[in-house]
Amino acid sequence: MKKYILLLAILFSSISFAQTITSKQEDANVEQYELLKKVNEYYPDITLSKTVTNFYADGKIIDSQQQFDLKGTKFSSYKLGIEPGNKKVQFEYVSDETGKVYGDVSVFKGNVLRTTFSEKTNLIEVSLNGKSVYLKKI
Repeated sequence: MKKYILLLAILFSSISFAQTITSKQEDANVEQYELLKKVNEYYPDITLSKTVTNFYADGKIIDSQQQFDLKGTKFSSYKLGIEPGNKKVQFEYVSDETGKVYGDVSVFKGNVLRTTFSEKTNLIEVSLNGKSVYLKKI
C-alpha cells in the first residue's frame, strides 16, 4: 500500500510542476529594444534588430533570441539572446575571419560591460563602454 501511495504522490507532484513553453516571433518590447540599442551604441558588431523570438513559460518571458538571415554576410553562424530582466545580451558568432567569438554584454548602473572570448586568437577581452580595459591571451 505504501508503494502505491508513494507512486501516486510522485505522479501528481511531477504533473503539477509541468510548464507549457511556447515561442512567438514578435517585435521587441520597449525594454528589449532599449537594451539592444544601448549595446549596439558601444558595440556595433552586436546587431540591432526589432524582431525577437520570445519563449514563454506560463505567460512569462523566460528567454529571447534573434534570428538572422546570414546570406551575403561573412558569418556562418550568428546567435543573439536577451536574458529575462533585459540587463544582459549573450552573443556567439562564427566567421572565417574571426573564428568563433562569444560572450555577453551587461548593463550595470548605466555602464555597458562586455566580456568576449575568441577561440581563434585565444584572447579574453573585457571592455567598458566600448573601450578595452583588460586583454589576456591564454
